[in-house]
Amino acid sequence: MAWIYLVIAGLFEVGWAIGLKYSEGFTKFGASAATVAAMGASVLFLGLALKTLPVGTGYAVWTGIGTVGTVILGMILFKDPATVGRIACIGLIIAGIAGLKFLTPAA
Repeated sequence: MAWIYLVIAGLFEVGWAIGLKYSEGFTKFGASAATVAAMGASVLFLGLALKTLPVGTGYAVWTGIGTVGTVILGMILFKDPATVGRIACIGLIIAGIAGLKFLTPAA
């Protein structure tokens, strides 16, 4: 269950990172409220995951999911550059997340 919580936390992290862009510096009420709610949900689920997962693994995977998701959505939604180098770096982050998942004892 801890890994499921961690994935959910990472997805909420993507949500709040993208929400920051839409909130335009917290000047748009709806986007700002959604961003703050996603921040809270992300930390809540991270906390649940860290009850049983090692803190280093949990934090690294959480930020990795957030990073990969945010970069990909940035490319799709905001036309951020989708260069070969950026995509290769995303692959390295995914490899790191997978490595931590498979090398961490079951929780």
